[in-house]
Amino acid sequence: MFPIFLKLGGRRCLVVGAGKVAEGKIRGLIEARASIEVVAPEAVWQLKKWAWEGVIGWKARVFQPSDLDQVSLVIAATSVPEVNREVFKQARLRNVLCNAVDDPENCDFYYPAVVNRGDLQIAISTGGRSPALAQRLRQELEEQFGAEYESWVAELGKAREELTAQVLDVEARKKLLHEIASREAFITRNSPQRGEN
Repeated sequence: MFPIFLKLGGRRCLVVGAGKVAEGKIRGLIEARASIEVVAPEAVWQLKKWAWEGVIGWKARVFQPSDLDQVSLVIAATSVPEVNREVFKQARLRNVLCNAVDDPENCDFYYPAVVNRGDLQIAISTGGRSPALAQRLRQELEEQFGAEYESWVAELGKAREELTAQVLDVEARKKLLHEIASREAFITRNSPQRGEN
Protein backbone atom coordinates (compact mmCIF):
# COMPACT_ATOMS: atom_id res chain seq x y z
CA MET A 1 0.00 0.00 0.00
CA PHE A 2 1.14 3.52 -0.79
CA PRO A 3 -0.05 5.91 1.96
CA ILE A 4 -0.98 9.36 0.68
CA PHE A 5 -3.26 12.26 1.57
CA LEU A 6 -5.20 13.46 -1.49
CA LYS A 7 -6.16 17.06 -2.21
CA LEU A 8 -9.66 16.64 -3.63
CA GLY A 9 -10.74 20.29 -3.57
CA GLY A 10 -12.72 20.93 -6.76
CA ARG A 11 -12.05 17.47 -8.18
CA ARG A 12 -15.02 15.50 -9.48
CA CYS A 13 -15.79 12.46 -7.33
CA LEU A 14 -18.56 9.95 -7.97
CA VAL A 15 -20.49 8.01 -5.36
CA VAL A 16 -22.68 5.16 -6.59
CA GLY A 17 -25.32 4.49 -3.97
CA ALA A 18 -27.16 6.83 -1.63
CA GLY A 19 -27.82 4.95 1.59
CA LYS A 20 -26.42 5.45 5.10
CA VAL A 21 -23.02 3.99 4.16
CA ALA A 22 -22.75 6.34 1.18
CA GLU A 23 -23.76 9.24 3.44
CA GLY A 24 -20.69 8.72 5.62
CA LYS A 25 -18.38 8.58 2.61
CA ILE A 26 -19.99 11.67 1.07
CA ARG A 27 -19.59 13.58 4.34
CA GLY A 28 -15.82 12.99 4.11
CA LEU A 29 -15.76 14.15 0.48
CA ILE A 30 -17.68 17.30 1.44
CA GLU A 31 -15.09 18.03 4.14
CA ALA A 32 -12.37 17.56 1.49
CA ARG A 33 -14.21 20.11 -0.72
CA ALA A 34 -14.62 17.66 -3.59
CA SER A 35 -17.15 18.20 -6.37
CA ILE A 36 -19.53 15.32 -5.67
CA GLU A 37 -21.91 13.55 -8.02
CA VAL A 38 -24.17 10.80 -6.64
CA VAL A 39 -25.93 8.20 -8.76
CA ALA A 40 -28.69 6.11 -7.17
CA PRO A 41 -32.39 5.52 -7.84
CA GLU A 42 -33.27 6.43 -4.23
CA ALA A 43 -31.49 8.41 -1.51
CA VAL A 44 -31.64 8.79 2.25
CA TRP A 45 -33.02 12.08 3.58
CA GLN A 46 -29.64 13.72 4.27
CA LEU A 47 -28.45 13.15 0.70
CA LYS A 48 -31.68 14.57 -0.69
CA LYS A 49 -31.16 17.62 1.53
CA TRP A 50 -27.56 18.06 0.33
CA ALA A 51 -28.73 17.77 -3.28
CA TRP A 52 -31.50 20.33 -2.72
CA GLU A 53 -28.97 22.69 -1.10
CA GLY A 54 -26.57 22.24 -4.02
CA VAL A 55 -23.85 20.64 -1.89
CA ILE A 56 -23.87 17.54 -4.12
CA GLY A 57 -25.32 16.57 -7.46
CA TRP A 58 -27.73 13.61 -7.51
CA LYS A 59 -28.90 11.64 -10.52
CA ALA A 60 -31.89 9.52 -9.47
CA ARG A 61 -31.15 6.51 -11.67
CA VAL A 62 -28.94 3.43 -11.93
CA PHE A 63 -25.20 3.61 -12.61
CA GLN A 64 -23.99 3.96 -16.20
CA PRO A 65 -20.32 3.57 -17.22
CA SER A 66 -20.36 7.10 -18.68
CA ASP A 67 -20.89 8.40 -15.11
CA LEU A 68 -17.13 7.79 -14.70
CA ASP A 69 -16.17 10.29 -17.39
CA GLN A 70 -13.90 13.06 -16.00
CA VAL A 71 -13.96 11.54 -12.49
CA SER A 72 -10.91 11.47 -10.19
CA LEU A 73 -12.21 8.73 -7.92
CA VAL A 74 -15.34 6.70 -7.34
CA ILE A 75 -16.92 5.06 -4.32
CA ALA A 76 -19.24 2.12 -4.91
CA ALA A 77 -21.53 2.07 -1.88
CA THR A 78 -24.63 0.20 -2.99
CA SER A 79 -26.19 -2.75 -1.19
CA VAL A 80 -25.81 -4.86 -4.36
CA PRO A 81 -22.36 -6.52 -4.62
CA GLU A 82 -22.76 -7.07 -8.38
CA VAL A 83 -23.27 -3.36 -8.96
CA ASN A 84 -20.24 -2.50 -6.82
CA ARG A 85 -18.12 -4.99 -8.78
CA GLU A 86 -19.30 -3.51 -12.08
CA VAL A 87 -18.42 0.01 -10.90
CA PHE A 88 -14.94 -1.24 -9.96
CA LYS A 89 -14.51 -3.00 -13.31
CA GLN A 90 -15.58 0.08 -15.28
CA ALA A 91 -13.39 2.36 -13.15
CA ARG A 92 -10.37 0.15 -13.81
CA LEU A 93 -10.96 0.43 -17.56
CA ARG A 94 -10.77 4.24 -17.20
CA ASN A 95 -7.89 4.40 -14.67
CA VAL A 96 -10.22 5.90 -12.06
CA LEU A 97 -9.41 4.99 -8.46
CA CYS A 98 -12.26 3.03 -6.87
CA ASN A 99 -13.31 1.97 -3.40
CA ALA A 100 -16.07 -0.63 -3.21
CA VAL A 101 -17.20 -0.40 0.41
CA ASP A 102 -16.51 -3.53 2.49
CA ASP A 103 -15.16 -5.37 -0.57
CA PRO A 104 -11.32 -5.31 -0.38
CA GLU A 105 -10.94 -7.30 -3.61
CA ASN A 106 -12.67 -4.52 -5.54
CA CYS A 107 -10.76 -1.59 -4.10
CA ASP A 108 -7.84 0.48 -5.33
CA PHE A 109 -7.73 2.25 -1.96
CA TYR A 110 -9.12 1.83 1.53
CA TYR A 111 -10.57 4.33 3.94
CA PRO A 112 -8.31 4.58 6.98
CA ALA A 113 -9.42 5.21 10.52
CA VAL A 114 -8.46 8.85 11.07
CA VAL A 115 -7.63 11.02 14.06
CA ASN A 116 -8.34 14.66 13.14
CA ARG A 117 -6.82 17.53 15.06
CA GLY A 118 -7.17 20.39 12.60
CA ASP A 119 -4.33 20.09 10.10
CA LEU A 120 -2.91 17.14 12.04
CA GLN A 121 -4.31 13.94 10.62
CA ILE A 122 -3.21 10.50 11.72
CA ALA A 123 -4.44 7.72 9.45
CA ILE A 124 -4.46 4.02 10.37
CA SER A 125 -4.94 1.24 7.85
CA THR A 126 -4.85 -2.53 8.08
CA GLY A 127 -5.06 -2.93 4.31
CA GLY A 128 -8.72 -3.83 4.64
CA ARG A 129 -7.89 -6.80 6.90
CA SER A 130 -9.30 -5.53 10.19
CA PRO A 131 -11.21 -2.24 10.25
CA ALA A 132 -12.10 -3.06 13.88
CA LEU A 133 -8.41 -2.97 14.87
CA ALA A 134 -7.89 0.30 12.98
CA GLN A 135 -10.85 1.82 14.86
CA ARG A 136 -9.50 0.66 18.23
CA LEU A 137 -6.08 2.14 17.47
CA ARG A 138 -7.77 5.37 16.39
CA GLN A 139 -9.55 5.60 19.74
CA GLU A 140 -6.25 5.10 21.58
CA LEU A 141 -4.53 7.76 19.48
CA GLU A 142 -7.43 10.19 20.01
CA GLU A 143 -6.73 9.97 23.75
CA GLN A 144 -2.99 10.41 23.22
CA PHE A 145 -3.34 13.36 20.82
CA GLY A 146 -5.85 15.72 22.43
CA ALA A 147 -7.55 18.83 21.11
CA GLU A 148 -4.54 20.98 22.08
CA TYR A 149 -2.69 19.59 19.06
CA GLU A 150 -4.93 21.53 16.67
CA SER A 151 -3.76 24.94 17.91
CA TRP A 152 -0.18 23.73 18.30
CA VAL A 153 0.01 22.62 14.66
CA ALA A 154 -1.36 26.01 13.61
CA GLU A 155 1.35 27.73 15.72
CA LEU A 156 4.03 25.48 14.22
CA GLY A 157 2.83 26.34 10.72
CA LYS A 158 3.07 30.05 11.44
CA ALA A 159 6.54 29.63 12.96
CA ARG A 160 7.65 27.65 9.89
CA GLU A 161 6.44 30.41 7.57
CA GLU A 162 8.32 33.02 9.61
CA LEU A 163 11.53 30.97 9.66
CA THR A 164 11.29 30.23 5.94
CA ALA A 165 11.04 33.97 5.25
CA GLN A 166 14.30 34.59 7.12
CA VAL A 167 17.73 34.24 5.57
CA LEU A 168 19.02 31.23 7.49
CA ASP A 169 21.34 28.35 6.80
CA VAL A 170 19.25 25.34 5.73
CA GLU A 171 20.61 23.15 8.52
CA ALA A 172 20.08 25.87 11.14
CA ARG A 173 16.46 26.31 9.99
CA LYS A 174 15.90 22.56 10.08
CA LYS A 175 17.33 22.36 13.61
CA LEU A 176 15.06 25.19 14.83
CA LEU A 177 11.99 23.62 13.24
CA HIS A 178 12.70 20.31 14.95
CA GLU A 179 13.28 22.05 18.29
CA ILE A 180 9.95 23.90 18.23
CA ALA A 181 8.17 20.67 17.24
CA SER A 182 9.84 18.59 19.96
CA ARG A 183 8.06 16.81 22.80
CA GLU A 184 9.82 19.12 25.25
CA ALA A 185 8.49 22.22 23.46
CA PHE A 186 4.98 20.74 23.50
CA ILE A 187 5.20 19.97 27.24
CA THR A 188 6.48 23.47 27.99
CA ARG A 189 3.74 25.02 25.82
CA ASN A 190 1.00 23.13 27.65
CA SER A 191 2.45 23.42 31.14
CA PRO A 192 0.05 24.95 33.72
CA GLN A 193 2.96 27.16 34.86
CA ARG A 194 3.29 28.68 31.39
CA GLY A 195 2.84 32.39 31.69
CA GLU A 196 3.30 32.44 35.47
CA ASN A 197 6.10 34.61 36.94
